[in-house]
Amino acid sequence: MAASGTGLSVQASGAPQPATDEQVNEPERLASAFSSVLRGAGLVVTIRRVMAFTEALRLLGVGSRDDVYWAGRATLVGSPADISVYDRAFAVFWEGREPSGMVVELPPISVTLATDTDDDSDSAPPGDGDEPDAGPTLRVRYSDVETLRHKDFADCSDGELTELHSLMGELRFQAVTRRSRRAVRAKRISRRPDLRRTIRRALRTGGEAIRREYLIGDRKPRRLVLLLDVSGSMEPYARALVRFAHAAVIGRTRVEAFTIGTRLTRVTRELSSRDPDAGLAAAADSVQDWSGGTRLGATLHEFNDRWGVRGHARGAIVVICSDGWDRGEPDELAEQMARLHLVTHRLVWVNPLKHTPGYAPLARGMAAALPHVDEFIEGHSFDSLEHLAAAIAA
Repeated sequence: MAASGTGLSVQASGAPQPATDEQVNEPERLASAFSSVLRGAGLVVTIRRVMAFTEALRLLGVGSRDDVYWAGRATLVGSPADISVYDRAFAVFWEGREPSGMVVELPPISVTLATDTDDDSDSAPPGDGDEPDAGPTLRVRYSDVETLRHKDFADCSDGELTELHSLMGELRFQAVTRRSRRAVRAKRISRRPDLRRTIRRALRTGGEAIRREYLIGDRKPRRLVLLLDVSGSMEPYARALVRFAHAAVIGRTRVEAFTIGTRLTRVTRELSSRDPDAGLAAAADSVQDWSGGTRLGATLHEFNDRWGVRGHARGAIVVICSDGWDRGEPDELAEQMARLHLVTHRLVWVNPLKHTPGYAPLARGMAAALPHVDEFIEGHSFDSLEHLAAAIAA
């Protein structure tokens, strides 16, 4: 299949430069040019999606129309509502059809792949100085250390936070199980015979128990409870943590999510939507104390009385995400943390400030809560939240 790539029926803002057939059919060049068409048509196409489409073209080639179509649709389309726009752009770009009213500004594109060791300047690659300007250069940067995954949420731009939020949808939450009182049929010989099923089977063979059946104790997943501090001091991290909670709610069974600040708000139902944007918007609407004060002791007291001790926290893994700044009395917080620790399977505290060089838990709230915590970990970046997901499953 011949791509209409750099010589397509789309409007270009400059005269295209001559290119050989090999250059035109480079996966990087084709993927970036097609992505520009999709962006011009109104779709949101991130660099991560472009890199995935590039790799797909490198593996499949461009000889088959169906291979290219489905590779692009699987990697570049983020919503079913975008499929119709994608189909129109595909017909214009790859099949050379008439735009049918679609006007796309596509400048000449020169693609270079850069590594972390390359110069960070945005200028074009160096040349002899006598060559004509070949148009803007799109530098696709990759990094072995994945800098964005380690970047502090407080230092991220809005676009970087959007990219990180999309990455959180890929987090995998392995359920931790515990023994149940219920018994199920065992596939192998165990110490507990299943007399009822053995007798029933013996009736089919004239009363002879030729095959014996056994029982084994069943296991069920432990409940995970997330308590997220949404006070003013946690503003740079609150939305990322709520997005993490959304990924946990839809990716794992038996999850409860609450926000804590000046009051306790249950947001499990709001975060159960498969659409992360809709889930976060619904949670934000239901939380009335967003970016307000902090009363950790009082909100934990309410949680213990209404939810925790009565069953939600009993035998569960409880994760508290907070920087420990509290306007309440530290004695009350210490008392409620002790109550909570008595009924939980494991109590984890996530503090975004822990990664700061020279950090010490000197805040009154953090100092009061720390003796009752089983695990104290960081929560300032995507990488730290990956470690949190692993710690939950440990």
